Amino acid sequence: MSRGIEVVEPGPLTLVQDLGRRGHLAVGVGRAGAADVSSYLVGGRLLGNPAGLGALEATFGGLRLRARGDLLACLTGAPAPAEVDRRAVPYAAPFVVRDGQELCLRMPLSGLRTYVSFRGGLAVPEVLGSRATDTMSGLGPEPLRSGQVLEVGAAWDDFPHVDLAPLPSPPSGPVELAVLPGPRQDWFARPQSLAEYEWSVSGRSDRKGIRLEGEPIERHAAWRDVELPSEGMVRGAIQVPPNGLPVLFLNDHPVTGGYPVIAVVRTADVDRAAQLQPGQKLTFRWERR
Repeated sequence: MSRGIEVVEPGPLTLVQDLGRRGHLAVGVGRAGAADVSSYLVGGRLLGNPAGLGALEATFGGLRLRARGDLLACLTGAPAPAEVDRRAVPYAAPFVVRDGQELCLRMPLSGLRTYVSFRGGLAVPEVLGSRATDTMSGLGPEPLRSGQVLEVGAAWDDFPHVDLAPLPSPPSGPVELAVLPGPRQDWFARPQSLAEYEWSVSGRSDRKGIRLEGEPIERHAAWRDVELPSEGMVRGAIQVPPNGLPVLFLNDHPVTGGYPVIAVVRTADVDRAAQLQPGQKLTFRWERR
């Protein structure tokens, strides 16, 4: 191995991610991939990488890596204070980690998931055309562990043309997400109530979905004791189980579900949802197609 990273401390949860697996829903394999796609893509662009190379998705920071060989790295997503051998490094701008130096990522100031990208990408084996870790199915690399060494791929001939991206940080206060009407609105007594309540992000949320806490949404009397046959699910779907508390599906969601979908979050807002911390407040805004 000519260049790579050694995991000193993996943090609470650090995964290898890319753009995910496409075209396998028919056989029950979800897409997975980076939860905050736009942040992942910006990190690669700042390093001159083509889209789709492997990067790290660190949840709540706590990550320490030791370079094997000289590396060019970039941090995007949740802005976590970071240091290379106790020297502060920038956010959303490339920086060098020399052979033997340690990159330390602390808890983010806002947001949940920080992306650590390297020029050349992480060269871990592909599974069904992707290097992404799917926490639902178990496909892809396992979560990072101490002592593990990951290879970094060869750098590309084209060098980055942008050295800084002025990115807004994920908000730490209340967040509003735009939603479209779901296919099962008739299953609820007052589907508009989804946008009337303020919700709180549950600590039981994960890459499969964001569980919301608040005022339960009531089913229509005609459907109160009726079972819904399993239907296909998409990223951003808001499913409401019998307890009335919505679940917003993220990248590792099940490909089918048996609870009615009241709404679907617009694609551009799912990335924002992926950065919500436990306890953060959330509201929805109805939009029409």
